[in-house]
Amino acid sequence: MSEPAQDTDELDALVTRLDRAAEQLRSGDLSADAAASLVEECAGLASQASAELDRRARAAGREPIPGQDRLL
Repeated sequence: MSEPAQDTDELDALVTRLDRAAEQLRSGDLSADAAASLVEECAGLASQASAELDRRARAAGREPIPGQDRLL
């Protein structure tokens, strides 16, 4: 399992890539084909980020709430 800091770095990297792509799309400097390719890439990045957040939510659900130990 990855360490939390590494997971955060991965998610931060995805967000950074999405932010850069959004800036490029807003600039209007891309051809229609380049913009379409970038939109497809964004969809893939968003899917990766969603999967990572879902994985984290499931992992958090398995961990006991701080201060709540399991009863034997």
